[in-house]
Amino acid sequence: MTSPKTLLKAWNLRPKKKLGQHFLVDPSTSETIIRRSKITSNDSVVEIGAGLGALTIPLAKVARHVYAVEADSQLTQLLKNELLVHKLTNVEIIEKNILRVDIHSLAQKPDRPLIVMGNLPYNISSQVLVQLIHSRSIVKRAILMFQKELARRITASPGNKEYGRLTVMLSYCSEIRSIATLAASLFYPAPKVDSEVVEIDFNISRQYPSHDESILFQVIKAAFGNRRKTLKNALAISDLHIDPRIARQALEAASIDPTRRAETLNVSEFISLQISLAKILKSQ
Repeated sequence: MTSPKTLLKAWNLRPKKKLGQHFLVDPSTSETIIRRSKITSNDSVVEIGAGLGALTIPLAKVARHVYAVEADSQLTQLLKNELLVHKLTNVEIIEKNILRVDIHSLAQKPDRPLIVMGNLPYNISSQVLVQLIHSRSIVKRAILMFQKELARRITASPGNKEYGRLTVMLSYCSEIRSIATLAASLFYPAPKVDSEVVEIDFNISRQYPSHDESILFQVIKAAFGNRRKTLKNALAISDLHIDPRIARQALEAASIDPTRRAETLNVSEFISLQISLAKILKSQ
């Protein structure tokens, strides 16, 4: 593997700070990530931010097919050349921002869900996670590199100040485990913080009471929209436009103290709140 610095210099390119570009410099790191991700020859993988191909090339040697998503048109030309050098024909380059990619259109068969991989820029990490949550019917797993700060947020427990909307949504529909910690020195240019590689497994089965998922996510968003306020007040001033009296009634019906704050509720409590709120609003 040619070093990122050498490759970029040869193509007269520089890393783009606004795109959060940090390229892996150690081939063994890519191999470790792919091995721990347990990618097989049956898997179709969507790679977010293919960059210079540090992950794309070893991934294509293992996976059935790779959709390499890269927004930087200058890098896609370089990547095409690298794929030719390595004689890889099972990679389809998609020159788009991942947030504008219809992931469902990439799933060729219902019985062959996608795996998503990539090093996410901090400024779009939350949006990508929400996108994956809503696409989980065709995405069975995601193996993603985050800045450690965000990795801590999505794995936080109730009562922790880092526990938030994303934490609850992911806890509701996935299991998360860390598979690697990457020092900043493993990237060029080196970021200011270390990174964490986490696996998000959407291929789980959990039993919850019957509820409306879309409304549940709205309730979670409303509760954390003003996380310093009590749940009663946070719900009342949210986009849900709930009367404070109804907010209190719904919380009490769900056996939740109205003076608690969003960060203290677990997934089951949020579901109970959504169910009780729906019943009250339906009876109005």
